[in-house]
Amino acid sequence: MSNESNVQFSEREALLFHSEGRPGKIEIIASKPMATQRDLALAYSPGVAVPVLAIARDPSLAYDYTAKGNLVAVISNGTAILGLGNLGALASKPVMEGKAVLFKRFADVDSIDLELKTEDVDRFIDAVELMEPSFGGINLEDIKGPECFIIEQTLRERMNIPVFHDDQHGTAIIAAAGLINALFLTGRDIKTVKMVINGAGAAAIACAGLIKAMGLPGENLVMCDLGGVIYQGREGVNQWQSAHAAITEARTLEQALDGADVFIGLSAAGALPAEYLAKMAPRPIIFAMANPDPEITPPDAKRARPDVIIATGRSDYPNQVNNVLCFPFIFRGALDVRATTINDEMKLAAAQALAALARQQVAEEVQQAYGVKHSFGPDYIIPAPFDPRLMEIVPVAVAKAAMDSGVATKPILDIDAYRQTLKARLNPTTSVLTLAYEGARAHPKRVLFAEGEEETVLRAAIAFKDGGYGVPVLVGRDDVPDRLRALGVTDPETYELHNSRNSPLVPRMVDFLYARLQRRGFLRRDCERMINQDRNIFGAVLLQLGEADAMITGTTRTYAQTMREIRRVIDPVAGRTPFGIHLMVGQTHTVFLADTTVNERPSAVELADIAEDTAQVARRMGHEPRVAFLSYSTFGNPGGVFLDNIRDAVKVLDERKVSFEYEGEMAADVALNPKQLANFPFARLSGPANVLVMPGLQSANISAKLLRELGGDAVIGPMLVGMEKSVQIAPMTSTASELVTLAVLAAGGIAR
Repeated sequence: MSNESNVQFSEREALLFHSEGRPGKIEIIASKPMATQRDLALAYSPGVAVPVLAIARDPSLAYDYTAKGNLVAVISNGTAILGLGNLGALASKPVMEGKAVLFKRFADVDSIDLELKTEDVDRFIDAVELMEPSFGGINLEDIKGPECFIIEQTLRERMNIPVFHDDQHGTAIIAAAGLINALFLTGRDIKTVKMVINGAGAAAIACAGLIKAMGLPGENLVMCDLGGVIYQGREGVNQWQSAHAAITEARTLEQALDGADVFIGLSAAGALPAEYLAKMAPRPIIFAMANPDPEITPPDAKRARPDVIIATGRSDYPNQVNNVLCFPFIFRGALDVRATTINDEMKLAAAQALAALARQQVAEEVQQAYGVKHSFGPDYIIPAPFDPRLMEIVPVAVAKAAMDSGVATKPILDIDAYRQTLKARLNPTTSVLTLAYEGARAHPKRVLFAEGEEETVLRAAIAFKDGGYGVPVLVGRDDVPDRLRALGVTDPETYELHNSRNSPLVPRMVDFLYARLQRRGFLRRDCERMINQDRNIFGAVLLQLGEADAMITGTTRTYAQTMREIRRVIDPVAGRTPFGIHLMVGQTHTVFLADTTVNERPSAVELADIAEDTAQVARRMGHEPRVAFLSYSTFGNPGGVFLDNIRDAVKVLDERKVSFEYEGEMAADVALNPKQLANFPFARLSGPANVLVMPGLQSANISAKLLRELGGDAVIGPMLVGMEKSVQIAPMTSTASELVTLAVLAAGGIAR
């Protein structure tokens, strides 16, 4: 449930993640230029007076002249933080910042976290209500029951913008989507099923309400809490629980399950003993969503009832009930039609859209990432959380429902055009990178970290192992276990360590290297020395001998020196030119720069090879490549003596009849700026280039490093492409997180 994951990490790693660089996870940046006095005059005084007066005349214009229409407040008082309890408003801030990040990452919704230091319901309500002019929507989070019911209901009545308590309704929507498909698979009608809900908190009550709205008769639902069945006449239950009180003779969960078709658990680990399943109807449906451990695990449930369909909140089991499937996209659709509320019709539309998506053919990238070898079925009733189609499908359904139910104040007239704008709002690279991480967990590989005595490298290896992405293979001396222990690792002996001083593989490694280099001017003792003293040589030979699937190095030596050492052991792929790619990743775009690391003055054929291979990488990252061969000259203006190889590279691609767009020679502004490109109507690019092939290493490397230091985009790489073995050379300034990303890309074959 919620965003539960089985990814593991140390306390140190989590604290470093939140503290390194700019503390926290969010920042505010200006969306308009602020460089000149005129910019400031327009942004503030006196220019700002114009929209102020316009909004005073027509309040709806706030959506046109301010960020209100794409701004959601994530608000908590910290009384129910995750599974940690009431730790206070300030302690909830990391969670609320994280929620804001998820809004932006998944649906391009801007979000600000607000932590209110009060447990007084009336003060909380008043504080939120007064902020209505600032935001397009309110996401309530981590507020304990029953106060959360009072707060949400009152705010919905008083405010004219969407108010949504994700802990309640997000879980309910995802569970409803899974239930729709489970009922379909088992041939059941919701009007006739018998359901038991174990748990009577906010999420359980929201599930009960939404499922009843789907058509479940009230008399067919039994709700239980720690005291047993909530039956009519029972004392000690609140008004929200009593609304679901059943007329029944059952008093215990075991009795309530007799003949039940569906069990929904929002209670505690182990609350559903395996023997209880025998009492349920054929092909029982179980949603065991206790956090972090379910009421019953899928293996235990299937041993007791092989015919069961089961979902949990865990990412390491099929059918994960994950709120990130819902809340970003609910708000995206609601904001885009300026809805005044999020009603049951919108929630049901989201559930039905999610259910329909799961019934579609599973996207190839999702199959690869999650190891899903089948489509819709008992182990796939809920879409994968990182299915790139979510952004396109769910907001459209929510927006339509808002319009049909009369709560949309700005209806969308062209739904197909809206669907296209949704697809353009997010960068496909982010989905692919996320899927790459999931793929690494589904198919873990052995990745060799050649500089295993460096703290940054060790932290990356720890994160790689704890994240479940694969097995780190460390190269280092005898003190590596002590270094791991100093970083908080309690079991350093479980890390595989290769030390040239005592490795039994050394004689075989020397034989391999000598056989390779003996006709290149190297004596056997030269090879012995390199194996014993050079970590890159030692690691690369281990890779060649099959001791790992991929290799990461580069943090202690320059790229050029490291590349020379790697090339002594590993060859390029036959017929290919090895080169490096930097990825500049923004919110809505990715630009691939090549070659930024290897070839000083590539020939025309090499430039064409680089263009083709980079285009393939772009496609693996979810982009349709548009290649620009860059130069100081645009189609001969100005002329010069360094243009022939660029022009000839275009001719080579003409002859090869490649399947992507390409053009050149052209200046960078022409390649990237549609207005500049429009001056050349004969150009073959249909839009701004996303693959930039640089004319030489000098301009390429300077550009990549300038953009890394000065640009606003995230930078990935350089990624080394074209080697026989998967090896990546990281920059010397790499962080542990950047090393993990390269390791995942290397292991997953995206960088190859």
